[in-house]
Amino acid sequence: MSENFSNEINILKAVAISIVISGHHEFSLLGIFPPYSFQVALFFFISGCLFKDKYINDIKTYVTRRIKTLLIPYFWYNLFYLGVTCLIAKLTGKFWGMPLSLKNFFITPFLNGHQFDLSCPLWFATQLFITMITFVLTLKLLNKITPNKFFHLTFFTILGIIAPIIAKIHDVTPLILVLIRTLFSLFFVYLGYFYTRFIKDKYNIFTPKWLGSIIILQSILWLTNKDYNPIDGIGLSYLFVWARFDDITIIPVITSLTGIWAALFTVKILYPYLKNIKFVQAMGKVTYHILANHLLVMYIITAILLHLNNIPVTERANHDIYWIYNPVQTTYFYFVTTMLITTGIGVLQQKIWAKCKQFIHQHVPALFQEQS
Repeated sequence: MSENFSNEINILKAVAISIVISGHHEFSLLGIFPPYSFQVALFFFISGCLFKDKYINDIKTYVTRRIKTLLIPYFWYNLFYLGVTCLIAKLTGKFWGMPLSLKNFFITPFLNGHQFDLSCPLWFATQLFITMITFVLTLKLLNKITPNKFFHLTFFTILGIIAPIIAKIHDVTPLILVLIRTLFSLFFVYLGYFYTRFIKDKYNIFTPKWLGSIIILQSILWLTNKDYNPIDGIGLSYLFVWARFDDITIIPVITSLTGIWAALFTVKILYPYLKNIKFVQAMGKVTYHILANHLLVMYIITAILLHLNNIPVTERANHDIYWIYNPVQTTYFYFVTTMLITTGIGVLQQKIWAKCKQFIHQHVPALFQEQS
């Protein structure tokens, strides 16, 4: 992977996490592409872009890496938010999460990931683990059948299309939810894989004709809007996390494709201006920590604003976890402040972990030698 491509992907991740956080504040960074219409698909697309072919024949190593990068941090955060949730419950009288149990701590993360409200955006981490392990196993099997990339693309496209259909015709039980999420996300993982290997350096899909076509297509898609109320979702939104596609099937796939193109186009345009901005690069490197911590930061900001306006913090308990104080005036303040703080937290965590690894590497072997 070239350094330039790595930097572009890093900025794309920064754009993607910004779109996620802005969506949680109920506004769109890309106008005609509303919140919840493509950002989750974009992250799966990025994962496909970053997938390395060598793991197809070394699945054991790949599973080990995914456990280290996705599951181990997840359960550390799970433990942290267990403590935070209990503390808030003691202070305010409301427990922001599901009842405490071993099942909800260890199993629920793989079923819906909403055992604790403040860390619920991390449902993506466990679903990404499930999707990527399924992806490498499926790709290995498909390669044994045929190496034809168009056959593979057709196969994964069918999976993406049938996922909303299953949600429409079948009750979404916990296991069906995982199935729908996995089928839908596999398509976008392969799309990222396909784009990187067979499109990116061979075809220019960012010409004025492409831009005009995407705008026209998205304008037509906008005609399918059912609700312009931010409380219930804006425009072409679908709640992938709960497999809620509002009885529509192909449109979630198409609006995800147009949104991914728009994000790629945005990075192409802005890359010369963003590539040397350290904060943007840092955002792309700590997306996991931004995802994990932004609701807690929003909660703290709200508590401070309530205190400054002589409103008891218990008022916070009367709303859902995404509620912010006086959104008409404060939405963009929340967004900017949350991005700054969570990025700083992520960078600090990475530095601390790097120091810990360095200490272990330097001193732990010596300690073992002294004991022996």
